[in-house]
Amino acid sequence: MSEGGAAEALAERIARQGSVRFDEFVTAALYDPDGGFFSRLGDGGRGRAGRAGGDFITSPEVGPLFGAVLARHLDARWEDLGRPDPFVVVEAGAGRGALAISVLAAAPACAPALRYVLVERSAVLRRAQAEHLALSHPFEVLGPPGDADEGVPSPVAGSGPLVCSLPDLPAEAVDGVVVANELLDNVPFRLFERAPVGDEGDGWLEVRVTVDAGRFVELAVPADPDVAERLEALAPDARPGARVPLQDAAAAWLRAALAVLRTGSVLLFDYAATTTASLADRPVEEWLRTYRDHDRGTAPLDRPGSQDVTVEVAVDQLAAVAAPDDDRSQDEWLRRWGIQGMVEEGRRLWEERAGVGDLAALRARSRAVEAEALCDPTGLGAFRALEWRVPPAR
Repeated sequence: MSEGGAAEALAERIARQGSVRFDEFVTAALYDPDGGFFSRLGDGGRGRAGRAGGDFITSPEVGPLFGAVLARHLDARWEDLGRPDPFVVVEAGAGRGALAISVLAAAPACAPALRYVLVERSAVLRRAQAEHLALSHPFEVLGPPGDADEGVPSPVAGSGPLVCSLPDLPAEAVDGVVVANELLDNVPFRLFERAPVGDEGDGWLEVRVTVDAGRFVELAVPADPDVAERLEALAPDARPGARVPLQDAAAAWLRAALAVLRTGSVLLFDYAATTTASLADRPVEEWLRTYRDHDRGTAPLDRPGSQDVTVEVAVDQLAAVAAPDDDRSQDEWLRRWGIQGMVEEGRRLWEERAGVGDLAALRARSRAVEAEALCDPTGLGAFRALEWRVPPAR
């Protein structure tokens, strides 16, 4: 246990309590302020998305094309809502702001009304956002029009786009879109295993974490009866030894995201499974994964704070909050919102300006490569795009 704050804090807590739940372990491993994976941006690049010095590539880090397609979607939703001003886009899990940069660079039609709110739990990543984005005071972005607080200007119609950064979802309801790319796979989750028939615990065991001989190891204990009943409903045919996640925190996040909206939509991109039962049918290492330095990491309990810990999102557990209005692959979603036309436009621009070779032409040329990566059916293209619509109150 030499990885610093996250491991030490966990070991001290386990020494007091005997063990911790799996979600508590993941919370410390990813978000401990003194050594969690996403709190160590300056420590060898840990906890970063991106090609250079990062640990993983997300769709916005592939290039600006993903954000340009999202900008088209945002314009359509702005039109659907009757062109409200302000039109608030809340990006949860915004990281360093790569997606926001691409969306704004695409110059969407909604820009004059746009209030873009970056929500990021990591203080280190929030500080990094200011390196490439002009951040306004949150009151200037989200405050009521025609008022001011301690000299901070209030929002003015048509003054967008304005951008601010927050550690949590906004407290007041807005008209707009909540978007999250690869967020829920990092929301901590509990872990359970189907016990052999007749074992204590009504057929389900909870996987906790303890320390043995200086190492973090699993400890299986009988699941609470009410939890075992839920798991039985989610995965009734799970074989002995099968494992499933219980993603109550992800469901709670969706509930909170929907509550942010007076009207609008919640849009999620993530790798996901349709049902919890389908996860039980697969080896746990297929859907509970770790990443470090653009490659698969080691076992989840190894060196907490040194690697990303991710889980596939069980859509049926989110649907218990509200069934999504749209569920399709990222490949299908990108094609629905015009990625192929943007690639063709890029090819035409390159052909026209190849002799000049300016930055605009080079970026246009790169669209085909970006689109191939974003739509790859064995990679990012297989992610799910899930959308929940929130109609105006009647």
